[in-house]
Amino acid sequence: MSLQPNTAGAAPGTSGAPKKVSLHLGNLPSKKTFQASWPRTPSKIDPNNPPWPAYRGYHEYSFAYATMGHRLPTILGKAIEDTIRTLNEQYSEEKITDLVACIDRMDVLMVDLSGNAKLRPIIDDNEADVALWNKEIAKYFQGKDFMNAPWLFAEAYKYRRLHEAFSVSKFWQDYDVFYRQKCETFARSSDAVFELSLRFAEPFHPSDDLNAAEREEAERLMFLELTQVCLWGNSTDLSLLINMTEEQLKALQSTGGEHLAATEKNILGNHLPQLWESVKGLRGKTGGRIDFVLDNAGFELYCDCVYADFLIQSGLATHIKFHGKRFAWFVSDVTKKDWEWLLNTMCYGQLFPKATDAEKESLKVLGRRWKQYETEGKWVYEQHPFWCTGYTFWELHSEAPDLFLHLSRSDLVYFKGDLNHRKLTYDCAAPASTPFDQAIGSMANASGAPKIVSLRTIKSDVVVGFGDGGDELAEKLDKEEPGWKISGKYAVVLLSEGRPGEPVRFA
Repeated sequence: MSLQPNTAGAAPGTSGAPKKVSLHLGNLPSKKTFQASWPRTPSKIDPNNPPWPAYRGYHEYSFAYATMGHRLPTILGKAIEDTIRTLNEQYSEEKITDLVACIDRMDVLMVDLSGNAKLRPIIDDNEADVALWNKEIAKYFQGKDFMNAPWLFAEAYKYRRLHEAFSVSKFWQDYDVFYRQKCETFARSSDAVFELSLRFAEPFHPSDDLNAAEREEAERLMFLELTQVCLWGNSTDLSLLINMTEEQLKALQSTGGEHLAATEKNILGNHLPQLWESVKGLRGKTGGRIDFVLDNAGFELYCDCVYADFLIQSGLATHIKFHGKRFAWFVSDVTKKDWEWLLNTMCYGQLFPKATDAEKESLKVLGRRWKQYETEGKWVYEQHPFWCTGYTFWELHSEAPDLFLHLSRSDLVYFKGDLNHRKLTYDCAAPASTPFDQAIGSMANASGAPKIVSLRTIKSDVVVGFGDGGDELAEKLDKEEPGWKISGKYAVVLLSEGRPGEPVRFA
C-alpha cells in the first residue's frame, strides 16, 4: 500500500516542493488502545523493576511515604534512646567509648535517612550477607536514594545499616536495640498468654468416645481455630504499635472462640479449607516436615509455638523447623536470642507476678514440653543470612540456592506476617484479584518450589489473592474504609501448591 501526498491547493516553495503535505489514511486499520502487560516477563524483572510497579518512598498515596518519612526515623530515634539507656548502665571505659561510637554511627544513619542520602555499600563486617547486599546495590541501585529505591529494599537497607552500626564494634556486635521493647511487650500480654496456656498445657487428645469421622472433625476444628490464633497473633507488630496502651493490646490479642468466629469474615483471601486438606494428608506422605518462616517475637512467636505444638501432638507433623533472623530486624522480628528468651522465661521466669499458681504452672508445662521437643530434634531453630537481605523471595532460588533446596524438602512452609508476604509478592502494585501463585513467581513455579502458605494480617499496600471479585472488593474498601490496608483489621490465608517432588535445577 502506498500513501500518496495530497498537494492540492499548496503553493510550491523555492524548491518546487509543497509547503503542506497531508496523508490520507482511510485504508489503515482503526487505532486501538494498548496497555502494558503485567506482570512483566521474568527476563525483564529485577529488584528495581518488579513485575508490577514498585511502591517507593515518594509515593504520597502509599504507606511507603509514611514509613520512609516518619515511621523509620521514629523507630531509629527510639533505638538511639535504648542504646543511650544501655550506655548509662556501663562502667567500663572501653565498653563505653565503643558504644558511643555505635551511637555516632546511628546518628549518621539518621542524617542519611532524614536527608534522603544515596545508598552506599554495606561495610564488610564479616556477616555472611555483605556480598549479597553489595551485589544488589551495585547492580540495581547505583545512585538511588532512600526515597526513590523501591520501598521494600530501602526499608531493609535501613535495618541492615542499623545492624552495621554495632557489627563493626568490638563489644556490641550482637546488641539488639529492640530486645528490651520485645520483652516488655510480651510481659504486657498476660491475658492472652494465659488464655492459651491454660487451654493447651494438656496435650491435645480427642475423646476416645468419638468414632473416626468425629475425631477427624474435632481435629479439623482445632486446626482451623489454631490457624486463626497463629494468623491474628501477627497483630502485635512493634513497628506499628509504638504507643499502644495495654487495653488496646489486649483487644488485639483476644483469642476467644467467639472472637475468632467473628474475625474469619475479615480473611479476604481465605484458603483455610484447602490448607486443612493439605495438612491432614501429611501423615501418610513424606515424614510430616513443616517449616515456619517466622515474623514477630513475643506473643506472635508464642502463638506460633502453640500451633506447632498442636501439629506435633496430633501427628500432623513429625518435626518442625523454625526460621528466624540472624540479628535485630524490622523492630520485632525473631532472633535466636528472642527464641531462647521465650522458652526459658516460660520455664524459669518471673515475668507475670500477678498470675495465679495455676497460670504460672500451665506456662511452665508448655515451656518444658517445647524445650523437650528441641532436645529430641522435633523442633529446630535455624537462621540463614538470606532472610536479612534486601532481595525478595523471587530471587531465593538464584541468590540462596542452598536455602531454596532446604525448603524444597519440606512438606509445607508457613510464611508468617506482613514482611514475608511483601517479599513473597515482590511488594508491588498488583491487582487484588491476582492469583497468589502468579504473585509469588518462582516460589510457586520454579522446579522444586515447596508448598507454601502465607498467614498475613494486612499492614501494607500490596494485596493479592482476593479472587475473581477482588479488584471490586479492594475498590469498595478504598472508598468505605480508607487505611484498611494498614489497619491490621483484615488478613489473608493463601496457599500455593508449588512444584514439590520435582528435581531442583539451578541455572
